[in-house]
Amino acid sequence: MPKQYIIPGMMIRDMLVPVPLDWSRSEGPVLQVFAREIVDPVKRREDLPVLAFLQGGPGGKSPRPVAGGPPWLKAALKTHRVVLIDQRGTGRSSPIDGHVISRFESGEAAADYLMHFRADSIVADCEHIRKQLLGDVKWETLGQSFGGFITLTYLSRAPEGLAACYVTGGLAGLAAEAEEVYRRTYPRVLSKNRRYYQRYPEDERLAARIADFIEDNPVHLPDGDRLSVRRLQTLGLGLGMGPGHEALHFLLDEAFADPDETRLSESFLFSVMAETGFAGNPLFAVLQESIYAQGPRPTASAAERIRGEFPRFDPARRPLLFTGEMIYPWMFEEIRSLRPFAAAVEALAARTDNPPLYDATRLFANDVPVAAAIYHDDMYVDAGLSLETANRLGNCRIWVTNEYEHDGVRQSPAVFERLRDMVMAEGGPHR
Repeated sequence: MPKQYIIPGMMIRDMLVPVPLDWSRSEGPVLQVFAREIVDPVKRREDLPVLAFLQGGPGGKSPRPVAGGPPWLKAALKTHRVVLIDQRGTGRSSPIDGHVISRFESGEAAADYLMHFRADSIVADCEHIRKQLLGDVKWETLGQSFGGFITLTYLSRAPEGLAACYVTGGLAGLAAEAEEVYRRTYPRVLSKNRRYYQRYPEDERLAARIADFIEDNPVHLPDGDRLSVRRLQTLGLGLGMGPGHEALHFLLDEAFADPDETRLSESFLFSVMAETGFAGNPLFAVLQESIYAQGPRPTASAAERIRGEFPRFDPARRPLLFTGEMIYPWMFEEIRSLRPFAAAVEALAARTDNPPLYDATRLFANDVPVAAAIYHDDMYVDAGLSLETANRLGNCRIWVTNEYEHDGVRQSPAVFERLRDMVMAEGGPHR
């Protein structure tokens, strides 16, 4: 039964919706997908349009409405009911962790299971939830990052359920394979590193000193993992977010426990474990390259292979460069929460039967209103590929800006409000 309660400014209804693991078969295993409907209590009896939020990731659960929620949610509740969905395998939606994946007898069997957690299955879940909640009424969607990838799959497979789509930092390259994505990504990460060291020039020495200390001494994290320099480099994952530079700076600032720099602090080691451990979202690492997999070409650990073309990211080089949204095979050996997935990830990387995620013909003929923010300096989603997709997507309006980083919609309500106004200026959502 749905659970309903009120917190300041929000009436909330939580529900678990059963869905099949495999949408092509009516029988077989069943998953539970969690959805949270939120409405301003003052407007709870009004017939408001519904906005479904498509979370980033992959492997991301929906935001929790803590302290009123992110800025976009506050803005949306002025005009909409909002539905937050934990994507299958995350949050409260039959979450996948090492215990679950260890039940499979082989990496191939685990990979077969994980293939049901891609964007096509997420779209089928969303359509089922929409029909359960709204019947034949269409809803609008807000897709952040990977949520924009899901939006393109939604428009390819079930546009009849959509009244309008808003996308922030998430127009994927329709035909871009993993190699091309990472070949474009490394230079942007290099640029973010340069900007970081320009802002904090003393951190160049400090990062080198930390790396040298780790190289020369056995350093273990609180969960027992041995800390390597290449794991330290993955702290750069956040450099493309609004507060990313400051977050990294203040983390490194307290790395050493003493002025002579002879011991790393416990708080630093705990933070590194939490930031780089994927304990709360292992699917982010497990499925990272699969979101670019379409057709017969395997991804074959593209991030690792393409890294060889950018030797400045070598852990032994100085200044030390931090990496970005790249997942490497060694992570499934060194990181405790990811070790159970090693065989599955290897099997996923070798697959040659990846179904297509986008229908280029249908997208070109699309008539659902789409408004998309393309962040010019986006570290994660290449602006060039996004512009190419926008040119191939019917009824799409774009806003190109360098005012925000990749998480702009989480930093200011103005991002969502501008996209909503762009759709309204063209006649509004299709009801």
